[in-house]
Amino acid sequence: MLTKRIIPCLDIKDGRTVKGVQFENIRDAGDPVELAKWYARQGADELVFLDITATNEGRKTFAELVRDIARHIDIPFTVGGGISSVADVEVLLQNGADKVSVNSSAIKNPQLVAELARYFGSQCVTVAIDTKYKEATGWKVYTRAGTIETEHQTVDWAKQVVDLGAGEILLTSMNNDGTKAGFALDITSEVAHAVTVPVIASGGAGSMAHFADAFLKANADAALAASLFHFRELAIPDLKQYLKQQGVAVRI
Repeated sequence: MLTKRIIPCLDIKDGRTVKGVQFENIRDAGDPVELAKWYARQGADELVFLDITATNEGRKTFAELVRDIARHIDIPFTVGGGISSVADVEVLLQNGADKVSVNSSAIKNPQLVAELARYFGSQCVTVAIDTKYKEATGWKVYTRAGTIETEHQTVDWAKQVVDLGAGEILLTSMNNDGTKAGFALDITSEVAHAVTVPVIASGGAGSMAHFADAFLKANADAALAASLFHFRELAIPDLKQYLKQQGVAVRI
């Protein structure tokens, strides 16, 4: 049985880890290198590092910071933010990233997903989907750090990028992000059942039970959180022991 993964997310702005609520009200959460080292010691299965302003401000993810983080950890590491070409990915992988995450650039040019999968293999390509529910439109995909609504329905877009070669989906509910009210189980479950690749649930974790729900009710392969871990409100070893007691297969 494949184990479920616990993934801390380091949102990076100007070289610092930050966290907001529903993609707004950003506050400082610490040094990314120190947090990465802490999480590796705590038993995190993977890390995700997202430069949250790279796309909006036209910057590229800092390879130097990626290299510094990679030098201090021994767990898989995904990097995203402003990635729009094969050359961008080459730099990041050369500096220690195991996978890359694309979001806005994939919406702008879906063939980028196919190109990256062809060059580096699907196992290296994660497509991040920021989704938001509105009564009138249902779950739609958003771009540019959650600021622009696209024409894409979330499940359809997830299926499209997997067909193009994405090896993993990082699904973030903007409605739930930072609220600590729980993951969006409905859309997570829909996407997980619609695609053949792992789905990472993101947005809304506030308790150990929320992680169990993501795995047992929404069929997520991994669950991601940020502030809950950054501000030491929940320890990963305690979370994993709880999940094991709930019948979830985890790496202890």
